[in-house]
Amino acid sequence: MSSLLYIVAVVLIILWLLGYFAFNVGGLIHVLLVIAVIAIIIRLIQGRGV
Repeated sequence: MSSLLYIVAVVLIILWLLGYFAFNVGGLIHVLLVIAVIAIIIRLIQGRGV
């Protein structure tokens, strides 16, 4: 389960990169980056608590 957050974060970052550089989807694409960063932060916090 803990590595799942990293996988989700990597997928979201890749989607953000594709959306930012390949397509003109506007500012909403930055939500993917924010969600990916939040997923990484949650994983780091949970990893230290265990």
